[in-house]
Amino acid sequence: MKQHGFTLLETMVVVSILAILVAVAGPNLSIWLDNIRIRNAADAIQEGLQTARAEAIKRNQNITFWLVSSNDENQLDDGCELSSTSGSWVVSVTNPQSQCGSSPSTVSAPRMVSSRGVGDSGAKVNVNALQSDDSTAATSVAFNGFGRVVNTAPIARLDITGVNSAVTYRNLRIAITPAGQIRMCDPNVSSASDPRKCEECWSS
Repeated sequence: MKQHGFTLLETMVVVSILAILVAVAGPNLSIWLDNIRIRNAADAIQEGLQTARAEAIKRNQNITFWLVSSNDENQLDDGCELSSTSGSWVVSVTNPQSQCGSSPSTVSAPRMVSSRGVGDSGAKVNVNALQSDDSTAATSVAFNGFGRVVNTAPIARLDITGVNSAVTYRNLRIAITPAGQIRMCDPNVSSASDPRKCEECWSS
């Protein structure tokens, strides 16, 4: 009975073709994965902001969204610091600095509502939180019982971008108005008819 299989030449041709495909698709695959990380981090931050606002309205008290850095990207601990460039966040009544490992509580400081490490959603991204002047760093935004922003020098904009400045990523922005509205948009979109465009009233 005649046996069928691949010859050495056929195998070499297939391996060569696969090597070429990997070489061509490799960089694009890396950018695609980075864009997913950007989207995941932006979604997680937006979720935290919406949680803070919803809880403020529900409880009829001021609730604050804080950006924090931690030694562990996946799990926040009590070594955390406030940071305008971290994707990790805490929603609480009082400042959670050095208390980010606390359990949710309505009594014990910092009266934690919720928290999330950036590693849960999208590590390897750059986060930059700014005040309404688009240049001064900010670390928190507080909402009152009406859902409006009430703290001094609040976060008005968060830019979530890729780590390589030489690459064109699908960067995202989250903007917060004084009325407490929260919107995600694409700063690279320029068409006025595109709903992804960052409007001036949101981004400044």
